[in-house]
Amino acid sequence: MNKQEIKSIKDEIEKIFNQELSMSKLNDLKVEYLGKNGKITELSKMMKDVSAEDKKEYGLLLNELRNEFNTLFEEYKNKLEESLLSEKLQQEKIDISLPGIQVPVGAPNILEHVIEEIEELFMSMGYDVVDGPEIEEDKYNFELLNIPKGHPARDAQDTFYIEDENILLRSQTSPVQVRTMLKGKGEVPIRMICPGKTYRRDDDDATHSHQFMQIEGLLVDKNISLCDLKGTFDTVAKKLFGPDCETRFRPSYYQFTEPSVETDISCFNCHGKGCSICKNTGWITVSGAGMVHPNVLRNCGYDPKVWSGFAFGFGAERLAMLKYGINDIRTFYMTDLREAKVFDRKESE
Repeated sequence: MNKQEIKSIKDEIEKIFNQELSMSKLNDLKVEYLGKNGKITELSKMMKDVSAEDKKEYGLLLNELRNEFNTLFEEYKNKLEESLLSEKLQQEKIDISLPGIQVPVGAPNILEHVIEEIEELFMSMGYDVVDGPEIEEDKYNFELLNIPKGHPARDAQDTFYIEDENILLRSQTSPVQVRTMLKGKGEVPIRMICPGKTYRRDDDDATHSHQFMQIEGLLVDKNISLCDLKGTFDTVAKKLFGPDCETRFRPSYYQFTEPSVETDISCFNCHGKGCSICKNTGWITVSGAGMVHPNVLRNCGYDPKVWSGFAFGFGAERLAMLKYGINDIRTFYMTDLREAKVFDRKESE
């Protein structure tokens, strides 16, 4: 056993690590001493030639030598890395007074913002927010809503049919009202709204789209009247357009309500004096509504002699366009970040 050779390498290592070394030289040393043919590795290979009584001592000396090298190597490496980092930081000082780089990002869509605002309002009044399928059956979209096959009102809606005129893309969210009433089994009061996407055959332009968001609502209970509908509509209008907003009803006709009304708000731009937004009338139509038709109540299991209710429907895009002065409905579906910035600014106002 050559203890002298082990001691010689140990003294050599201690001397080397007391010198100034670079990172590349440090890595070379690891190969020189612990590599495949390194000095310490070669001593380990000689273990087979050591006598049995000396193997234990020889092994301990070798482990001490290897551990000492690794310890000195790691200490020097850490010291060198800290020195290099400090030097780099000195060379790359950051002027924190400089303005940061603005990264363009999107913003919540104004249409989504308006829908959430209406949802929160109705939930505060005890309404549920309900969802339903966009691919719908004819009986829910038309028949149970008092629009039987062959009724001319079906033509006015220009429906997207998928299969044998029985499966279609819903042309309104009213089918969700029907499904909700059927679940009530003619015994449960209902307060619900359904925001959702609807589809109709239409040419896309500044004011029309083949797909649009509708927010329909339904209340079914005992002793419900047009006064309840008017009060609800007043609350929504003042929430969206300010406390000075006035509302009115005008007679209209829908197959699923009787009586039916058009709901108007006072023009928020001219305050009744007449302008281009209200077409010089002082009023703006925002939705259709009415008392639920007895046939619809009866079709869904509610006895119209006991139960009554009202229904209404808003076009979410129309509300957002009026509220935020947006002139083109296609703006809601664009992915232009410049438009998103406008949305972000309007939402913060």
